Amino acid sequence: MSTQRTNLFDFDFEALQAYLETMGEKPYRAKQLMQWMYQRNVIAFDDMSDISKTLRARLKNEACMDLPAVQQEMLSTDGTCKWLFELHDGNRIETVYIPEANRGTLCISSQVGCALDCSFCATGRQGFNRNLSVSEIIGQLWLAVNMLASNPKTKDQRITNVVMMGMGEPLLNYSKLVPSLNLMLDDRSYGLSKRRVTVSTSGVVPAMDRLTADVDVSLAVSLHAPNNALRDELVPINKKYPIKELMDACWRYINTGDRKKRVLFEYVMLAGVNDQPAQARELVSLLRDFPGKVNLIPFNPFELSGYKRSSNASVARFTKILTDGGILTLTRTTRGDDIDAACGQLAGDITDRSKRYIRFAEPRFGEQFQ
Repeated sequence: MSTQRTNLFDFDFEALQAYLETMGEKPYRAKQLMQWMYQRNVIAFDDMSDISKTLRARLKNEACMDLPAVQQEMLSTDGTCKWLFELHDGNRIETVYIPEANRGTLCISSQVGCALDCSFCATGRQGFNRNLSVSEIIGQLWLAVNMLASNPKTKDQRITNVVMMGMGEPLLNYSKLVPSLNLMLDDRSYGLSKRRVTVSTSGVVPAMDRLTADVDVSLAVSLHAPNNALRDELVPINKKYPIKELMDACWRYINTGDRKKRVLFEYVMLAGVNDQPAQARELVSLLRDFPGKVNLIPFNPFELSGYKRSSNASVARFTKILTDGGILTLTRTTRGDDIDAACGQLAGDITDRSKRYIRFAEPRFGEQFQ
């Protein structure tokens, strides 16, 4: 009977230290291993020259450094990269890299599919299979770093920012999310700034409070509506954690810790659904005194979505009302839509355990506006 090997990519620094201590090794070995894995991108034990031959032999016998398999790499005309990664069980997830003049952002997935069913999201339409492991989350960053470096077209690109905005709701995979964030922030691995690592949530309030206490990273909230009636339709988790509870959690995040924080409120623009002047004024009333900013996101169509993208005129009108109301407002530039890599388009290839496709076969809220 074979013994399953321990995947070292599933450990943050503290967990790796604890694992090595069970082998009778000194704590400093964890630092050495992490530097080999994440800073030198070495995943062959034999190549780790400053680790004793005895430990290397034992690790080869008892441990592994397994990562998702790269199935496809796509490059957009605007420089955006998308990778399709296959997991050990045959499910596939997508990861996107977005280059900009002064930064490079990697959008990472946290689940196979999504456990929520936001009506305007292609990932939600695919249903849900399972949470990702730490090795499958941090593995997306490891693979992206190496894939960029190995492609002549992208070899000069660098990942400076990570956003947990890919497939899935990160806070519903909390136990694997936090070690992954620790690895992103740890100077022994990637050493990213806490301001440059962002977790996006649809509003899982209890987990928002846990995250605020456990890891100091940036926060984005998928708001998408200024009132409960509309948000119940667009983001159904609102029925469990309505807007007041969500905003209270945002205030607790802002008021915890010793650094100045803001919350990024994401708002997808859906024609005739949530882009009217009255809704913009409601949003001003909701956010006027809050230290945050609003990111207006053009809707990225997918088959049978039931929604249409707001016109440029509607977005401009909405923006003006928010800005005149004192709300810092940005409009996201659509990137990678020619390779289905834009916001809300990630779908991967999953075995859906939720049977959500049956419910999505019925008319959706937005279809009344077509």
